[in-house]
Amino acid sequence: MIKTKSIKKIVLHLLFWVINYWLFAFVVHSDWNGFNNVSQTHNTLAYAYTYGILTNIFLFYVQVFWLVPKMYMNDKRVLFYVLSFSLCVVVSLIETYFDYMLYDIFEIYDTDEFEDNFSITVFVNLFYSVAGFYYILRQAHKTSEKEKQLLIQESFKAELKYLRAQLNPHFLFNGINNVYHLIGKDDALAKDTLLQFSELLRYQLYESGKQILLEKELDFVLQYIKLEKTRKGSDIQLTYTIDFESTTKKIVPLLLIPFIENAFKHCSNMSNNLDNVINIHIKEVGGKLSLKCTNTYDDVSGKHIAGGIGLINVKRRLSLVYPDKHELDIRKAHPNFIVDLTIDL
Repeated sequence: MIKTKSIKKIVLHLLFWVINYWLFAFVVHSDWNGFNNVSQTHNTLAYAYTYGILTNIFLFYVQVFWLVPKMYMNDKRVLFYVLSFSLCVVVSLIETYFDYMLYDIFEIYDTDEFEDNFSITVFVNLFYSVAGFYYILRQAHKTSEKEKQLLIQESFKAELKYLRAQLNPHFLFNGINNVYHLIGKDDALAKDTLLQFSELLRYQLYESGKQILLEKELDFVLQYIKLEKTRKGSDIQLTYTIDFESTTKKIVPLLLIPFIENAFKHCSNMSNNLDNVINIHIKEVGGKLSLKCTNTYDDVSGKHIAGGIGLINVKRRLSLVYPDKHELDIRKAHPNFIVDLTIDL
């Protein structure tokens, strides 16, 4: 791939110089320093521009391969400017010498004075020297930006991998804790809950590394809600809806579950079960996924109900995976804890 890009770049550069020579020496009618390509006897400009373009090429690439990388980028700025200008002057003197040789060969005597000829040549050579300077600086900037982007991407990948690694133990801890509280109270329900939990854990282990179909992720969410509904029973008043219209949209897995898990974990525990409410509504329309999750909570001083590692984790994952493509609002409006999330899939 890299070799192909290098060959392509070389070919493009060759084409540029060939077309440059062809245009100025043969196509565009011009008169330069006493040479022209409209004479009926000789195309003197074609001869003069043969060595003229070679000096231009030399000055362009001496910037690209030597002066800029070895001098300018190593903070030898004064030496860089002195050498750049000195090379332009020396090369222009040599080119002007060849011009006067051609004047004698083709008997061209109506030329400008030496100073005028030389100054025009210096100006053109400076142009190509500066062009080489800006070309290599731009290439270096693009390379630097690509390297920065690669570093950022690698950093994001490493962080996402770390966050996913955190997610499984967190989910496992909460699940085991749920089963633990059922043992002795309802062993049959504990066994059934453990079986359902093992299926959910299998999903987490094998589906957490890539984007998956939204339908599959929402089915996982539904199974989790049913599991918690079975465990909580009549202790809570639960309503939930899950609707989606696209069967092809994909989502990064395990983004929704921490909010729902948090709702069940921190739902209020009032003596009147009708006051312990959880409402979960998930909807996808036109590629926009929305989640509204509301749960009542106990207003106990000092109790942290905003969730721990789960919500911190998912907030960071959202910012990495869906930057500028999601809105998340988490707030308390007593007696409710409310999560509003929208994702542009």
